[in-house]
Amino acid sequence: MTHRKELKRQYLETTTRAGVYAIRNRITGRALIAGSTNAQGTLNRHHFELRHGQHRNAQLALDWRAHGEASFLFEVLDLLKPSDDPAFDAAQELEMLVGLWRQEIPCQGELGYDQPKRHA
Repeated sequence: MTHRKELKRQYLETTTRAGVYAIRNRITGRALIAGSTNAQGTLNRHHFELRHGQHRNAQLALDWRAHGEASFLFEVLDLLKPSDDPAFDAAQELEMLVGLWRQEIPCQGELGYDQPKRHA
């Protein structure tokens, strides 16, 4: 099997996990704390977009250009534990977990990269 086919097979077999991730600026102290049904994949997307000058968060993109890649820390902070309980609400659990981490790591106001929520 070719190397490319092997990599594709591994990617397709990788299970995704919901969780909380952070992007932290080591220079300014600003942080983005968020949750996703695929925490590592979303974190990888943020990294890719920043590297290619395509990130939608203007302040984060500005700091990236000003301070450089080495000034940022990308990390998965916590993962949801899978549950077989039919009453388990993963979205609600993830929202609560994000809230707990936002209390732990300053990420609001001047210390955050939060953007106002858009209402549809």
